[in-house]
Amino acid sequence: MYPSIKVTPAAGSLLNEGCEYREQLGSEADGQTLLVYLSRHYRHSTPEVWTERIAAGLVLIDSKRAHAETLLRKGSELVWQRPPWIEPDAPRSFTVLYEDEDLLAVAKPSGLPTLPGANFLRSTLLHLVRACSPDADPLHRLGRWTSGLVLCSRNQAARTSLMRQWSANKVGKRYRALASGLPAHDEMTITTPIGPVPHTLLGSVNAADPKGKTALSRVIVLERRADSFLCDVRIATGRPHQVRVHLAAAGHPLVGDPLYGAGGLPIPDTHALPGDPGYHLHSAELSFLHPRTGRELVLACDPPTILRTAAENS
Repeated sequence: MYPSIKVTPAAGSLLNEGCEYREQLGSEADGQTLLVYLSRHYRHSTPEVWTERIAAGLVLIDSKRAHAETLLRKGSELVWQRPPWIEPDAPRSFTVLYEDEDLLAVAKPSGLPTLPGANFLRSTLLHLVRACSPDADPLHRLGRWTSGLVLCSRNQAARTSLMRQWSANKVGKRYRALASGLPAHDEMTITTPIGPVPHTLLGSVNAADPKGKTALSRVIVLERRADSFLCDVRIATGRPHQVRVHLAAAGHPLVGDPLYGAGGLPIPDTHALPGDPGYHLHSAELSFLHPRTGRELVLACDPPTILRTAAENS
């Protein structure tokens, strides 16, 4: 039995240390003013907020303080020096499921981001895991509100081997989900392509898109409830938000999903973001060839109570 690990922040550490966001500008920035570029490409903040940050000297172009009307050039380096901030509440614990000299597998709780982003820096699985295992490097990413198994490499050889298997779709991935409605069949194969579609706040978000990338999910119904069903979903590909998009595209959005509606598209007029809560999704199993031994390794993570069948809860 492996332990559940809780990382407690040191006294006075609710305020993180801040960070720098770096970007090498591409052709889309050429000739635009700094304010126009930031406002169009980083819509999480309003033009007024970006104006304040630029005036405060927090945005640099090629290591020099910039102005709102600074004209950008392709190849220049843009740096936003974000001051320290208090991060939103998030769980600060995880459970070790498997560990050896090459790999570390952990159970991520719902509500904890996998990697830094948005308003999260320290309150991430990456930060918590590295506090206990500095060589750990997550090989994949779960959405903030998706719970379950996350696999980390502990050296470059292991990472290279596993990423090759991931790229070749040789890593088996099984999810547990609670979907709405009652399906006509106990098994479904969903092949809806997934790609970027317009989103009010983000500019675009991955969803069902005829011009998108191929995607394949196989659904097995485990238990029917009054107006929903519990299912296992094995995904042969790994498109962003694939389980949520595919079940919605099949007419069965995840129960409580604030973003994806029937058809696998964002709900009309919604301002929901992919990281908003409400849905029930769990990474339940990964299978792959161990990078050192070459033998198949199957790792599993028990789902939370709401995603267990009556038999599993008995």
